[in-house]
Amino acid sequence: MSTLHVVGTAGLADPSKPSGGNIYNRRICDGLTAIGWQVIQHVAPGCWPWPKGASMEALGRLFAGIGDGAVVLVDGLIASTMPGILVPEAGRLRLAVLVHGEAPPSHSVAHAQTCEAAVLCAAQYVITTSWWTRERLLRRYALPPDKVHVAQPGVDPAQLASGTDRGGELLCVAPVSSHKGHDVLLAALAATADLPWRCVCVGSLDRDLVFVERLRLEAEAAGVGGRIRFPGVQIGEDLAHAYAAADVLVLASRAETYGMVVTEALARGLPVIATAIGGLPEALGRASDGRRPGLLVPPEDSVALAAALRDWLVDANLRHRLREAARERRSTLSGWDSPTDRIARVLAQAATS
Repeated sequence: MSTLHVVGTAGLADPSKPSGGNIYNRRICDGLTAIGWQVIQHVAPGCWPWPKGASMEALGRLFAGIGDGAVVLVDGLIASTMPGILVPEAGRLRLAVLVHGEAPPSHSVAHAQTCEAAVLCAAQYVITTSWWTRERLLRRYALPPDKVHVAQPGVDPAQLASGTDRGGELLCVAPVSSHKGHDVLLAALAATADLPWRCVCVGSLDRDLVFVERLRLEAEAAGVGGRIRFPGVQIGEDLAHAYAAADVLVLASRAETYGMVVTEALARGLPVIATAIGGLPEALGRASDGRRPGLLVPPEDSVALAAALRDWLVDANLRHRLREAARERRSTLSGWDSPTDRIARVLAQAATS
C-alpha cells in the first residue's frame, strides 16, 4: 500500500465550505483511498493564503513531523506562499503541489510570483486542474513541461433539469464577491429589467460583507432587488434543487482557473452564460459537432453580458439550440475516477523516483 500525506486548508475536512478547491481535494483524497492509497490528511491551521506567524510556525512543525522520503501533496494555496518552509523540505520529501488557482497576493504580484516560482521549481511535480493553468505556469516560470500535469475536475452524474418555456430562471453559483463579478452581473440584470427573469445567487455571503451590502443596495436602487435572491451557501440536496429549478447558469467571474460549477450545470443539461476568462472556456467545452453549450462574453463587460442575457431571454430558438448542445456536452463529461487516476500515476512516479 502506498502512503500519501495531503496538506490542505481547513476546508479539506469541512464539507460546509464548498469551494471548488475544497471539493476537489476531498474527492481526490476519497478516490485515492478507494484505489488502495493510505491517505493521511493534515489541516494547516490559519487563514490561507494570509497566515499569521503562529500558523507559519505550526506549518513548519507539521512538515518536520513527516518522515524523510514521504510523498506529500500540498495545496497550492499553502505551498505557493511558503517558500521558506517548502523549498528546504523539498530536499527530503517527495513533494507535489496541487495548483487550483492564483492566490491573491499578500504584498505585491511580483512578490507572490517570486514565492510561487521558488516552490514550484523545488517541487518534484506540479498538478493543475486545467490546461489553461498549465500553460500559464509554463510560460511564467519556465518549468520543464514533463513536470507539470493536468487533472481536470470530474463531475457527478445528475438528472436533467426540465427548464421553463421562457428561460427566465437564472442561477449563479459562486461566493458573492468582486472576484466572481457579481457587480457586473447585477449591472447586466438591471439592463434587462424589462424582461421576465429571476436570479438566484447561491454562495457564501461572508467573503466580503461590504461588497455584499453594496450589492443589495444597488439592486434595490436599480429596481431589481425583489428579483434577485441570495440564499447563501447551499450543498447537497439544496444545491441540487437550485440546479433543477434553473434554466441557465450565469457566471461573471473576473478570473477562473477552471470553473467546476460549469460542468455541474452541464451535467444537468443546463447551458451556461459566462465570461471568456481563464479556464472557463475549457470547462464549457463543445458538443460533438463543435457547438458551444452556452454563450461566452468578455470579462468586466456588463453590456456584453446584458446582450447575451437578452438574446437568451427573447430568442426561443437560441434557447433550444443551446439546450441541445448542453445535453450533448453532458454525455462527454468525465467522473472523478479520471482525475484520481491521473494524480495517482503522478504520485506513483514521485514515490519511485
